[in-house]
Amino acid sequence: MAYFHHRWSLTIFLIVATLALIDRAMAGGYAAPSGFKATPWKLAHATFYGDETASATMGGACGYGNLFNSGYGTDTAALSSTLYSNGYACGQCYQIKCTQSKFCYSTIATVTATNLCPPNWSQDSNAGGWCNPPRTHFDMAKPAFMKIAQWKAGIVPVTYRRVPCVKKGGIKFSFQGNGYWLLVYVMNVGGGGDTASMWVKGTKTNWLSMSHNWGASYQAFATLSGQALTFKLTSYTSRETIIAANVAPSNWQVGMTYQAKVNFK
Repeated sequence: MAYFHHRWSLTIFLIVATLALIDRAMAGGYAAPSGFKATPWKLAHATFYGDETASATMGGACGYGNLFNSGYGTDTAALSSTLYSNGYACGQCYQIKCTQSKFCYSTIATVTATNLCPPNWSQDSNAGGWCNPPRTHFDMAKPAFMKIAQWKAGIVPVTYRRVPCVKKGGIKFSFQGNGYWLLVYVMNVGGGGDTASMWVKGTKTNWLSMSHNWGASYQAFATLSGQALTFKLTSYTSRETIIAANVAPSNWQVGMTYQAKVNFK
């Protein structure tokens, strides 16, 4: 009887604890302890663009601008539209390994998705139209490609998997717009790396939902000038949510980048 009572008490405790975690998650301030886990390996192909300086990879469809300033450097890749997911894949991290080619190295490269490799409908999918749907393809910055294969290969078969993004220094928020329209580019996100939803809260407002603009940018049509700003983000992949409190001071300005002290785990 005592053993049964102990098990019953433990069951009640676990149920209550689970409900409490769900409530916190729905409230938006709880990051699930499981975090984002690496996915199984899959097959794809990889090419490269630009030269050894990776200058051609700056900017891109995710809107990260100078990738050195954004924290991504040259370990980046443009994704075919099948992977890009209309920009929701921006910031995701992948491990890529060359396979089944005489040009392969044994090294595994870890890259961040920062750009879109658009379809080339004038070329066959197997002869130049490497990023045509439904192909899964990585167009890597040349320095990243040279970690997995000799550049003269041009294109190589690869295995790849999603992995947690390991970032330092916290999430970065780059501001554009004006006092009545705030456009924010979200960068340097750890964990799942991506963002599905975003909210902003000023010192004089409640939470305001921000709509997805393009790439890794979100916008709010509201009067937010003169207010310190707090942001809430939900990962596209892991659904983890985190609050970055007091990211920008009340005298924030467009054209500036503000860094939070927190990040996805």
